[in-house]
Amino acid sequence: MKILICGSLAYDTIMVFPDQFKNHILADKIHKLSVAFLVPEMRREFGGTAGNIAYNLQLLEGQPQIMATVGDDFAPYQSWLDQHKIDRTHIKTINGAFTAQAFITTDIDDNQITAFHPGAMQNAHANSAKDVKDAVLAIIAPDGRDAMFQHAKECHEAGIPMMFDPGQGLPMFNGEELLYFIELADYLAVNDYESQVIQDKTGLTLEQLAGKVKALIVTLGGEGSHIYADGQRHEIPCVKAEAVIDPTGCGDAYRAGLLYGIARGWDWKTCGRLAATLGAIKIAHRGGQNHKASREEIESIYSHALVQDAIKEDPSLSRPASS
Repeated sequence: MKILICGSLAYDTIMVFPDQFKNHILADKIHKLSVAFLVPEMRREFGGTAGNIAYNLQLLEGQPQIMATVGDDFAPYQSWLDQHKIDRTHIKTINGAFTAQAFITTDIDDNQITAFHPGAMQNAHANSAKDVKDAVLAIIAPDGRDAMFQHAKECHEAGIPMMFDPGQGLPMFNGEELLYFIELADYLAVNDYESQVIQDKTGLTLEQLAGKVKALIVTLGGEGSHIYADGQRHEIPCVKAEAVIDPTGCGDAYRAGLLYGIARGWDWKTCGRLAATLGAIKIAHRGGQNHKASREEIESIYSHALVQDAIKEDPSLSRPASS
């Protein structure tokens, strides 16, 4: 069951400043800012929404197909995808461009200063979803603006069920444009903050937005998620993580679980619980693609979470049966 993932591939260079930004930025000199931060700790991660979603889908053996544009510096990422047997048939290299990359500096208070270079991502419309064969489901994730419009339209015309995930690309679109995507989509996935932005821009309530798609998924961080479908709101609890290390890429992991379940026709609570399981596995590791879990391990964590959910609903299940 091939799942098309239209979105970005990017390098994330993450630097840690072992101090507070506020100690080095003078408020009365902000109009002519010139500062330098010594960052002894630095790491480079493979990222981008398409890469993160595909990585998690591959853990589930879900046949992801990435559609993205990259630059001349893509070789290390290409080797990583090949190592994990992720299909890159629809990844196109734009000569003379860099692969998209984010440069993130974090201080000890978890404040961040980020510079993002879109690079080859700006040419993502050079790819066409018309070239994809046998996809049963697609997701339009943050990407080049023109590409998001084009790929959504092409998936709709090809009859490929589609999830719209505006994510970090949300500021690029006004209310009318967001409604255009939603009208084409079968599913809409956002976090709590993004859901409020969409309501403000479109003038529609969550219930009205949910009425336009088969399902509206709203993630709530540590409070779980809500799936609005079939006139109901399904409340999906978080799955307990081994550790809470880094939320980067958790939303992408969650979406991978959703896509896997939707492609197989699962009910919404089952889809949500698998999505939450992948999010819990991811958050215990730094970066978007450094967690490792076999399909069997994922199934074990998922099953344990189901048991814990059942005990919460009926505490008597935790007591040993009387002899």
